Amino acid sequence: MNKNSVQIIKLAQEVLNIESEEILKASKNISINFSDAVNEIHQCCGRIVVSGMGKSGHIARKIASTFASTGTPAFFMHPGEASHGDLGMITQDDIVIFFSNSGQSNELISIFPTIKRIGAKIIGISGNVNSELANQADIHISAAVTKEACPLGLAPTASSSVSLALGDALALCVLDLREFTAEDFARSHPGGNLGKNILIKVKDIMRIGENIPSVNIKSSLKDAIEEISKKKVGFTGIVNNENTLIGILTDGDLRRALLSKKNIDSSIKECMTESPITLNGSEMAIEAVNIMEKFKVNCFLITDNNKKVIGMLNINDLFESKVI
Repeated sequence: MNKNSVQIIKLAQEVLNIESEEILKASKNISINFSDAVNEIHQCCGRIVVSGMGKSGHIARKIASTFASTGTPAFFMHPGEASHGDLGMITQDDIVIFFSNSGQSNELISIFPTIKRIGAKIIGISGNVNSELANQADIHISAAVTKEACPLGLAPTASSSVSLALGDALALCVLDLREFTAEDFARSHPGGNLGKNILIKVKDIMRIGENIPSVNIKSSLKDAIEEISKKKVGFTGIVNNENTLIGILTDGDLRRALLSKKNIDSSIKECMTESPITLNGSEMAIEAVNIMEKFKVNCFLITDNNKKVIGMLNINDLFESKVI
């Protein structure tokens, strides 16, 4: 590695460290103003209009998109175009969120009076708590940083990252209040693989029929081992004569059985785990991923309302369906 490469890597690490440190500081400075802003947005009967100039304008566009895709009607308004007719898009039921590092951009200041006359509320996010934006806003959120990552201290870097993170935090806090779900998210993304894959339900990808690992409650440990080996999914369901789920035997149960001196002719009933976690097939496949992570398992049996086994889902099925 040459000297130039070392310097590049060192500077890149410094930039990332500075920006991450400033975001961490911002998280510790979250105040009641932020909570007030979230509640106002959640209760808004109109739309969220997001605006900013220059770099702040790029951030505003992204945050407007994030709001819109997470259940809050929003759009970007260019402040320069606003004074040439676009202010007509704003109503008294709307909330306007302005992003500005200085809080003193002339394009923003010039349209404050009209917005106030319309009756829309203003939320300001800026790095200057004494700025005109901070003074004119109904709610102001500080995006102040102690240091920019730019070696010259000029280009907006850490300040842009903090503003972006605060905007994301606003949108996601509102998402949480709306109880917005993965299925809701997919509905607003129907054109991409993300939306298509999130809409997949467990019943759409579960294994059925002979592909379900299952042995009768009267079976021996040897029978269960043969079924596990045959189906190659690391477990088998235990059912009665009516195909009602009684329990489950996993590789872990098998190891514990052998350690407790059970032999292959032992009754499966002595080795199984009762009341396993099951799904009913109507869940979104992405929900199955969350349940797997929560309970640290990689497969489920699917049962109907009478606890009869109708399917099986393995983590590999989720990978093959591109849910994860």
